[in-house]
Amino acid sequence: MKISRRRLFLFLSALPLVGLAPANFLFGHKEALEPTPQCDDHDEPTPSQTEGPFYTPRSPERSNLREKGMEGVTLILTGQVLYTNCQPVGGALLDWWHADDDGNYDNEGFRLRGHQYADKQGRFRLETIVPGLYTGRTRHFHVKVKGQGKTILTTQLYFPGEPGNERDNIFHPALLMEVSKNGEAMQARYTFVLKA
Repeated sequence: MKISRRRLFLFLSALPLVGLAPANFLFGHKEALEPTPQCDDHDEPTPSQTEGPFYTPRSPERSNLREKGMEGVTLILTGQVLYTNCQPVGGALLDWWHADDDGNYDNEGFRLRGHQYADKQGRFRLETIVPGLYTGRTRHFHVKVKGQGKTILTTQLYFPGEPGNERDNIFHPALLMEVSKNGEAMQARYTFVLKA
């Protein structure tokens, strides 16, 4: 079969468009690819902050700090641990502690204290309560985050819209969580960034 120059030109001119077609259109795959991470907001390490006077080492491993009969609004905190090069910190250690609904810390046991490990993608999920107001401070969580190296990030997380934020000498806006209400519970999100 003889191909005219015109048909050949039309065929060749359509070839570059093949590269623009979605792979699932061309090959029939229906799997959704995860979006490429946007690292514009995650190129600076998370600021460190004081440990405070109430850290207790060797907390139990758990991702739910709530206990039976505990007062307080349930809060689910999710997020991810990344390096500054946008690579996830698989297996990152996160050690949490915070005040109870009345603003008191448990310094004799491990109430509202615990550590957990992020998954292979650096993702974590913590179930706890919204901490009460500790005297002289705004509402906050304490956390230590450790990646594959020896360096440990010690910092605190804050709630947006808290009246005490502006009066708190330690408060840092880069440590604000994204918080929303989900029925009776609260949802929060934060991405920790460690030096690569």
